[in-house]
Amino acid sequence: MFNKVILMGRLVADPELRQTPSNISVCRFRIAVDRGYQSNSGERQADFISIVAWRQSAEFVSKYFSKGKMIIVEGSLRNADYTDANGVKHYAMEVQADKVSFGESKSASQSAPSGNFQQPSYQDAPAAKPAPDESVQIGDLGEFEEILSDGDVPF
Repeated sequence: MFNKVILMGRLVADPELRQTPSNISVCRFRIAVDRGYQSNSGERQADFISIVAWRQSAEFVSKYFSKGKMIIVEGSLRNADYTDANGVKHYAMEVQADKVSFGESKSASQSAPSGNFQQPSYQDAPAAKPAPDESVQIGDLGEFEEILSDGDVPF
């Protein structure tokens, strides 16, 4: 059996770091992950996913991430079911983070406005093309012989 989740999204709020009674750090946060398509009205769709990190990962998230920052989370999907004080059973799912990392560079993170949940798009710079008036120099072709063809394909 296999249970592996890899997500990249933006924090929708500052992470909450707490300590268990036995002094183990636990951090809960939610991220917005784009669905990759738009609704009929043209609005982008996103899923809001609950995540829990423990120990060093929890402290790392709490120290270096805040609302609007891009994060990459690797972990597993877990049931987070509970019964409230009225005896009503609630069903929920959350990702238990095994590994967290930065989802963007520090400069991109500082220039991105807080609360913006659209993932940045990156494009390669267009390849440099020679100017039309530049001639391309081909080496000495004196040793080559021109082959005349009768038009038939050799295979």
